[in-house]
Amino acid sequence: MGIDFHSKENQQSYTTRNVHSIWSETIQSLVPFDHVSTALDVGCGGGIYSKALSDMGVDSIIGVDFSHAMLEGAKENCKGYPRISFTHGHAFDTGVEGESIDLLLERALIHHLQDLASCFKEGHRVLKEEGCYIIQDRTPEDCLVEGSDEHIRGYFFKLFPRLIDKETSRRHTSQTVIHHLKAAGFKEIEERKLWEIRKVYNHKNQLLQDLKERVGRSILHELDDNELQHLIQFIDRALPSEGQIVEKDRWTIWRVVK
Repeated sequence: MGIDFHSKENQQSYTTRNVHSIWSETIQSLVPFDHVSTALDVGCGGGIYSKALSDMGVDSIIGVDFSHAMLEGAKENCKGYPRISFTHGHAFDTGVEGESIDLLLERALIHHLQDLASCFKEGHRVLKEEGCYIIQDRTPEDCLVEGSDEHIRGYFFKLFPRLIDKETSRRHTSQTVIHHLKAAGFKEIEERKLWEIRKVYNHKNQLLQDLKERVGRSILHELDDNELQHLIQFIDRALPSEGQIVEKDRWTIWRVVK
């Protein structure tokens, strides 16, 4: 099945979260923001990380996405953020002027791409000398962490093992990412793991409703409605009936300097 990023039905799917401070603190520990005035958010989706960069003090942020529907949702989501602009483009051809960007962010993007070489070549083109490139995605190993009260995503694969092949086959190993970064001309590469707080739910019913609507979870579009309902019931039984749910996802971050 898969998600249709170009459908207006999914326009708001990636606009409903706020970025947790643990992400901002991690990025601030990796990037010298005193030297960042321009940032490019490629694969910006609903613009929530563009907003986070603005909140972190970046003077000018350009959000790029290949989906006009996503960009419409992002523009609506980022009203009141005059530092952010959006433009239609692709990871292989952002349309941004060469050597004009201090910070390039590609979060949850590269697993949608087969051609990492072209993506990283474009990244090298747009960055200024000494510019910083942050790539955040899951490796196959990140995807296979077991489900728990915090790692909700792991339950998807426990109940539907067929999703494992779907998920891991679209993820790049760290070795592959680093190989293509070096081939694109990048020399300074650092890798870090991050347990990012995805969202805090005051009650599990809020989480179950998000799952029902497949909010911000493209993998759930691989399930039909009956399978999704089965998953929701399974997670409902697995989680405590009272208290907050602090949902976390494990990611790999590559910090790269041109």
